Amino acid sequence: MNTRARGTAAEALAAVYLMMKGLRFVARNYRCRAGEIDLIMRSRRPELLVIVEVRYRRHSRFGGAVASVTAAKQKRIIRAASLFLRQDPGLAVIPLRFDVLGIEGALWRPQIRWIRNAFESES
Repeated sequence: MNTRARGTAAEALAAVYLMMKGLRFVARNYRCRAGEIDLIMRSRRPELLVIVEVRYRRHSRFGGAVASVTAAKQKRIIRAASLFLRQDPGLAVIPLRFDVLGIEGALWRPQIRWIRNAFESES
């Protein structure tokens, strides 16, 4: 399996995992000039729009999947979220949260670490 296929499989696994935890699917792989958002989900209680960065690492060396979300990557995600919300004003009124979902190990037997509110928008 190549890198792109592993990434696609990890994002699909993350979406299913989050839906099993009660989030509702909104969009996947939103791309714009600012960057990409892996998953956009919605929480009912409390009502939140959840922007999810999915990171997959086969091994936990060098800090693992969650630690690979750098400050620069966070800024790109925040900018992309801002552009996404401009396209859908109905969602723009819902409070926003940025999560990171790290997947490590074999995809058929993953270790999943979900960090809620992993970072915040600078505004």
